[in-house]
Amino acid sequence: MKTATLSAEAPPATAAAPETLKPAASKAADGVWAMVGRANLRPVLVGFVSIALFVLVWRFLTVNRIDLYVRFMNVPSPDDVLESAKTALSSAQFADHVLMSCRRILYGFTLAAVVAVPLGLLMGRFKLLSEIVFPVAEVMRPIPAIAWVPMSIMLWPTNEQSIVFITFLGSFFPILLNTLHGMANVDPVLVRAARCLGASEAATFREVYLPATLPQIFTGLTVGMGVAWVSLIAAEMISGQFGIGYFTWEAYSLVQYPDIALGMITIGVLGLASSWAIRLIGRLAMPWSAK
Repeated sequence: MKTATLSAEAPPATAAAPETLKPAASKAADGVWAMVGRANLRPVLVGFVSIALFVLVWRFLTVNRIDLYVRFMNVPSPDDVLESAKTALSSAQFADHVLMSCRRILYGFTLAAVVAVPLGLLMGRFKLLSEIVFPVAEVMRPIPAIAWVPMSIMLWPTNEQSIVFITFLGSFFPILLNTLHGMANVDPVLVRAARCLGASEAATFREVYLPATLPQIFTGLTVGMGVAWVSLIAAEMISGQFGIGYFTWEAYSLVQYPDIALGMITIGVLGLASSWAIRLIGRLAMPWSAK
């Protein structure tokens, strides 16, 4: 009698198992798809749509030669810029301009990050150092990159070194100030807890200050990269002989309007790519803050 009861109760248990497993698998698949779709697909699609709308408006204004106080009669159309891009990409000279600018950005920005991040950490930790360095930094920070061009030419023996120096200055101050801001926002409770546990000064820097400051540091790196491109282009237009900034200014001097737009678009794409690379490195360095 007992055996019969067990055998009668067994089928409902086995029949219910697939019903409970299937919704779980379906929910997991839906969760993965939702995560991929919302995190990656949607921003890409929205970005493509916004760029397409921008190009359509640009083409409409230039093809119809709209003149509503802002004049579009001499502005090249996307078709003209596309033809210019085909010509430029088929020549090695345009690639040399792009590579030269990327190399200058790499040197100047890397040097600025190597100097500004440790200096900002030390200034945030030691008040005396901050009192010495901060006033000088605040006086020099508002000076635009163009104003530094004559001085940098006098300071450095070659134009290449002076352009890298201007790029360094452009990215140095945003990185320094954001690092200082991050140090100021470190929770003092975490610092006291580390000291109570016997952490040394170096260990406190490594385990408390640096992880807490990393978000602000990468914010400064992202902002500094944008300012570095602005500074580089200004320096290349004035004192450079190569680079995408020089290419754009030379196109203006030769009245080659499509090449001007091509140079501007190239600068924007390079700046976007470099900022995206910094954000990617930030996500890898701070997995706890990834959303």
